[in-house]
Amino acid sequence: MSAREILDRVPAGNPRGSWPAEERATELRFQGHSATVVMDLQSDQFLVVCEGGGDR
Repeated sequence: MSAREILDRVPAGNPRGSWPAEERATELRFQGHSATVVMDLQSDQFLVVCEGGGDR
């Protein structure tokens, strides 16, 4: 299992849903990071994560 670094968090109850997390991940990808959005069911948040944690 690879390490992941959490770059941002968005509450699942956000009125815009996962859009803010998706927008942040897109912004980070344009900067060259391997950012993606995952749902953390335990914390009820959308997480913007970077695989490996070392390419920031």
